[in-house]
Amino acid sequence: MNRTRAVLRKTAWSFFTIVFVVVLNFFLFRVLPGDPARAGIRDPRLNKDAIEVIRVRFGLDKPIINCFDSLNPVKVGNCAVNPLETQFFIYAKNLVQGELGISYHANRPVVDILGERLWNTILLIGVGQILSIILGAAFGVFAAWKARTSLEYTAVGISLVAWSLPTFWLAILLLFWGSTMGLPVAGKATPGMSSFPLLQQWGDIAKHMLLPTLTYTIIYMGEYTLIMRSSLLDVLSEDYILSARAKGLNTVQILRDHALKNAMLPLVTVIAINLGFTVAGVIQIESVFSWPGLGSAIYEAVIRRDFPVLQGAFLLIAITVILANLLADLTYTYLDPRVTVE
Repeated sequence: MNRTRAVLRKTAWSFFTIVFVVVLNFFLFRVLPGDPARAGIRDPRLNKDAIEVIRVRFGLDKPIINCFDSLNPVKVGNCAVNPLETQFFIYAKNLVQGELGISYHANRPVVDILGERLWNTILLIGVGQILSIILGAAFGVFAAWKARTSLEYTAVGISLVAWSLPTFWLAILLLFWGSTMGLPVAGKATPGMSSFPLLQQWGDIAKHMLLPTLTYTIIYMGEYTLIMRSSLLDVLSEDYILSARAKGLNTVQILRDHALKNAMLPLVTVIAINLGFTVAGVIQIESVFSWPGLGSAIYEAVIRRDFPVLQGAFLLIAITVILANLLADLTYTYLDPRVTVE
């Protein structure tokens, strides 16, 4: 199988996986216990008529799919209902148009709510991931290069401790440390900063990002260091590395021309997988530092039982994970031509 065919095949599988996730994401929230209208808007003053208005407002009065009025508990409805007037079809149609529904709590489009928070999370995760990958890979190479020395044991020990630290515990520890150092410990910017020059605003955001980014970087840097060290040690023991040494190549040439490219393969896989778990870790970091990102939006939606926001957030996360894995697969085809061979 040539490289183009392999890329097309992986892309097609990712597309079908996204379609499956879209369907699963819809039915998952329809089998949850309780009435969505009462769960989302828990106001004891609501009477029966008001609840019915809410149900119509959010399209909950329509059958789930043709023949089924409800999935929890299962209620068989009228099979003569027009399939185009069901919740599933309306959900799919809105999704194609880029709509994710209306928030029960904020009464605003979910796209707007998640869009406002998403860029803050991308900023936090992006900087944290880049720093952790660069530092983790560099320390991993250093530890493998200094194998069986006190420097390697020190690097491995620090990495193990960093990787095993609970995210919320490290975040709280850094929060106390930051407060004693006079660093910003909550929010994204100082109130009233929007009237200052743009450069000053970015400087203020950078100060607020320091502690949450440091927490994120420490946690993932330890993992990347261990993966890179282990992978590079395996590669350095291969026969072709011994041949390179016999040719008289120095350590830098061996690492650059023969070892690093192959040693990066496990690291690429771990980075792609980590993107899926990143949001779970970010929820804790954003909650501790009151960072207005996607993680804190999910936390608030869980507390308020705001199902449309949760549904939109889960779909966004799932698509991100699928695309990250696709990117990892495509990177694999570049780093290792063997994956294109059946």
